[in-house]
Amino acid sequence: MNTLFISTAFGVIAAYLVVASDRGDEAKALKFSKVKYRKFAANIDDRSKLRDRLLELNRTGPHEYLDFRSSQISTAFLTFAVFALLIWAKSASIAGALVMGAIAGYSAFVLIDRNLTKAVVKRRAQMDAEFPALIEMLTLSISAGQTPLNAMATIAARSECELAAEFAVVTKDVIAGAPFHIALDAMGRRIKSVTIRRFIDAMITAMLRGAPIVEVLQRHAQESRTAHRNQIMTAAGKAEISMMIPVVFLILPVSMLFALWPSLSNLNGFM
Repeated sequence: MNTLFISTAFGVIAAYLVVASDRGDEAKALKFSKVKYRKFAANIDDRSKLRDRLLELNRTGPHEYLDFRSSQISTAFLTFAVFALLIWAKSASIAGALVMGAIAGYSAFVLIDRNLTKAVVKRRAQMDAEFPALIEMLTLSISAGQTPLNAMATIAARSECELAAEFAVVTKDVIAGAPFHIALDAMGRRIKSVTIRRFIDAMITAMLRGAPIVEVLQRHAQESRTAHRNQIMTAAGKAEISMMIPVVFLILPVSMLFALWPSLSNLNGFM
């Protein structure tokens, strides 16, 4: 029993390492992505919108989706196999081992998907926080005489924040031959932020109609500062309410107990 368990466990781990080591090989990756797997992956993608989230993280490679799905499925299968083998070795119940392994594998699958969603949400929040400062830099660059495209390229070259990376993508798209307003519109579609989407729409409208761009940028910078300040005040209000919970339910009862304990002890002495 122990020999069978050890050999099976090592076989599963070795198979997983072989698959993981071959992921970088393009020919084997194409071989792995057969028609049936593509249909199965497409069905998962329709439900979870994985490609949209990968696109929002600038993971736009031709095999990003298949690489992520293959890693997710292989990790879930490895988790299922390891948990099933461990429980089978301890309890000798095949049905219980399969059920617990399936639960563990599904949990690993969902956890990887949720980690990707958390990364997307974190990136959105970071870009919203970076937006006012970068728009002010863009306003100063355009006021100094640079074109909007050159100003974005300068900010992308000198900054390492997430929004500057989006400016770099816009610059690459324009260099590749796309019109500037089309590249900006694609950036707005990638970033799921209402503030940035309104800014891009206003900037595209100003460029197409010949309106002064500097005034548009200054107005949106002020609006974004106000919106960011309101978000901070809202978060501070929620944190204040959260801080009241330990005060009311922990510190206050203990303080009252220390204050009333001597009196209760004296009353018990008289009784």
